[in-house]
Amino acid sequence: IKQKKRLMGDTNHFCPVSLKENFVLYPGLQEHAAKYKEKIYYFSSSEYRDKFLKNPEEYVAHNEPLKAPPLRVCLLGIHGAGKTTCARQIANKLGIFHIQFEEYLQELILPKTKRKVGPSFDEDHEDDNKIPEELEDFSQTVTKTETEKSKREVKLTDEEEAIKANLMDTMELPPEVLDKIIPDWWKKEPFRSTGFILDGFPRTSDEAIYLSEQGLCPDVVVYIQVEEDDILNRLFRPRLERWKDRQRKKKEYKKKLKELKAKKRV
Repeated sequence: IKQKKRLMGDTNHFCPVSLKENFVLYPGLQEHAAKYKEKIYYFSSSEYRDKFLKNPEEYVAHNEPLKAPPLRVCLLGIHGAGKTTCARQIANKLGIFHIQFEEYLQELILPKTKRKVGPSFDEDHEDDNKIPEELEDFSQTVTKTETEKSKREVKLTDEEEAIKANLMDTMELPPEVLDKIIPDWWKKEPFRSTGFILDGFPRTSDEAIYLSEQGLCPDVVVYIQVEEDDILNRLFRPRLERWKDRQRKKKEYKKKLKELKAKKRV
């Protein structure tokens, strides 16, 4: 039996209400379909279908085709897969924004933490090379104001604590924190009209579900799969250089400490 070809509406299989109200190409579901002027429209939910049926003319094209939103890409992969390198190249080529998710989280708490946090930054503790209080008077490099500033404890808000826990121990970010970060990239300028490539988000199934429930659909999701040996070759050399740098600083610190102790004895 030859099946009759369906005549799709202006937005094809995407929800026209999501496009009009949220400027998002959200794939509609067959169970939430409706017919208007001999054309079939799919909707993301029954609520949006009812909204369309109340005033269809608001959501269909008239003199010119409906404007499609800009490209929104999610780029995923394990640490060292090359996400950021690829994302920068794609963003430059397509003229869209490059958002590095974990780097963005670091920037949100950096004014208070004063340094980046996380497993890869934990080795770089400045406190390890801090001059002891009893020797500060003998060190000309440390001023009184700097010492007082370092003693002041900066209290993080609940949201900032959640971000820090996520960066340090990969704890899930609560929805109320995501609400203040993610939707803006879909709904606010300049991202809304330009588009973006989101590097490193979503990282978990819960974060993917969050995007779906909020109606924030990327147009493309790319997962970069890399062999372990390739990642080892990429990451080993810079890690080794950082280790050498830390050893050099430790050596300088011990030398300085020895000199200050000698000054104190004199």
